[in-house]
Amino acid sequence: MGGAGGIEQELAERAGLRFYGIPAGGLHGLAPVQAARNLTKLSRGWVQAYRLGRRERPAAVFMTGGYASVPVALAARMLRMPILLYLPDIEPGQAVRFIARLATRIGVTVEESRVYLPDRKVVVTGYPVRAEFHQREPGEAREALGLSADAPVVLVFGGSRGARSINESLDEVLEQILEMAQIVHVSGTLDWPRVAERRERLAAPLRSRYHAFPYLHEIGNAFAAADLAVCRAGASTLGELPFFGLPAVLVPYPHAWRYQRVNADWLAKRGGALRVNDEVLSDELLPTLRRLLGDRERLAAMARQMEALARPDAASRLAEELLALASDTREGRRR
Repeated sequence: MGGAGGIEQELAERAGLRFYGIPAGGLHGLAPVQAARNLTKLSRGWVQAYRLGRRERPAAVFMTGGYASVPVALAARMLRMPILLYLPDIEPGQAVRFIARLATRIGVTVEESRVYLPDRKVVVTGYPVRAEFHQREPGEAREALGLSADAPVVLVFGGSRGARSINESLDEVLEQILEMAQIVHVSGTLDWPRVAERRERLAAPLRSRYHAFPYLHEIGNAFAAADLAVCRAGASTLGELPFFGLPAVLVPYPHAWRYQRVNADWLAKRGGALRVNDEVLSDELLPTLRRLLGDRERLAAMARQMEALARPDAASRLAEELLALASDTREGRRR
C-alpha cells in the first residue's frame, strides 16, 4: 500500500506486486485549509486500509514511514495486527515518530537512532540493499558499462528524477573532470535532454570517457565499478555506499529538512565521505575531486572506512523480524 499515484506504485508494479493506492497527505507545516484537506484524505485512507486489512487479514504489517503509512498503521492497530516499522534515515520524521507508538518492533539503520524512539522496541538491522547487489564484481561491472580498467571512475547521480544542482555543477567542469577520470552520470529524467546534448558537444576522446544515462536500472554495476561517488545523502546512501565500500562526496538536498544533512554528517564523521553543501557545490566540486582523485591513499582509506560500516545482512535481519511477528500472529489465531 502507498500513496495513490506515487512512485511506489510504479516500483511495486515493476516488481510484480499487487499495489493498493490510498489517499493521503501531510499535515506538518501546512496552511490550515490544506491541512484540513489532507486530514480528510487521511480519513479516507484509513477507511480503505481498514477494509483491506479485514479482507486480507495479514499476519504482520511492514512499513517505512511517510504520510501514506499513517492511516495504514492506525488500521493495523485497530485490527490488532503487529507492525514492524523500519526507519531508513538516522533521524525520524513526524510520521515515523507517530507510528513508533503503534509499532510492535522498530528496525533502524544505525545505533544512533535509538534516542528518538522507544528503546525497548528497537533493533539495529542496518539498511537493506537489493539482492542483486551481492552479485556485482568491479571488473565485470566496468566491462558491462563499457569502462576502461586503467582509469578511475566517478559515479554522479541524484535519484530517479535527478538533482539539478549536481547536474549543473558537473556541466560547468565536465571537461576538467574527464581529464582525470571516467564518469558514469545518472542525470535523472528531467535534465536528460540537456545532458545528452552536452555529451554530443564533447571532443571524441572525452566523450568516450563520459557514460551518461537518464536512469540506470542496473545501478549496482555503477556502484561496483566506481572509485568515488558524488550524490545526495538520502537514506539509501547509508546502506549502498558502505555495501560497496564506495567513498563519496555527499551533497545534502537543502529542502529535505535536516534528514540528508544528518545522514551525510554521520558518514563523514566516520571517514567514508565528505560533505559539500548545495549552495557552494559549483565552486567546490572540481577542487574536491582533484584532491581526492590525486590522493589514492586517502581515497583507499575512505573506502575502507566506508566498507567498515556495511551491514550486508540487513535485509535478512528485517525479514526475520517480520516473520517472527507473523508467526506469533498465526499461533495466536490457532489458539
